[in-house]
Amino acid sequence: MKVEKVHLIACGALAREIMVIREQSGLTHLDVHCLPAIWHNHPEKIAPGVKDAIGKARKAGFTHIFVAYADCGTGGALDKVLAEEGLARIAGPHCYAFFLGNAVFEARGDEDMTSFFLTDFLARQFKAFVIEPLGLDRHPELRDAYFGHYEKIVYLAQTDDAELDEKAREAADRLGLAYERRLTGYGELADAVLAAGAPPQFASRRI
Repeated sequence: MKVEKVHLIACGALAREIMVIREQSGLTHLDVHCLPAIWHNHPEKIAPGVKDAIGKARKAGFTHIFVAYADCGTGGALDKVLAEEGLARIAGPHCYAFFLGNAVFEARGDEDMTSFFLTDFLARQFKAFVIEPLGLDRHPELRDAYFGHYEKIVYLAQTDDAELDEKAREAADRLGLAYERRLTGYGELADAVLAAGAPPQFASRRI
């Protein structure tokens, strides 16, 4: 029986993880389209960018569409677009929450109030996505303005990778922060991708 393709519109910062989940689960019918990861720093671009991607996907003939974003700093703008389009996204405020588990993240809210989070992606891209956009490579004196209220970096590790662990430690050292690593795996991202790729479960979201 032929399985109809499902179009996944995803944050580029999740591309590697989504592709691994797809391959390991045999969900070859998932058609993954990633939007620019740098929008992580410009959340005002996410909702209109996703809306445009939805329109293009529908013109291309896709009837099953899922959005692999959390709210990601859009302040509800993404949810408004998805409500208008009749589509669903990953539950939670941001990727840190769904990697750790939304309930766990909420329960640790007070404890983690002064933590700056990294994922595998941000550990790899710390210079390009944190240091350079904030101008810290040119003006290190701005460190306190941006990070003075943080006490530690918490690396939410999707993989058990010693090289990424070292990169995350270096990021903490560069910012003068304590360091903590939590191995989360793919967390609720895996659940969301698997649900999106399962035709019986996805039927209720059919356009």
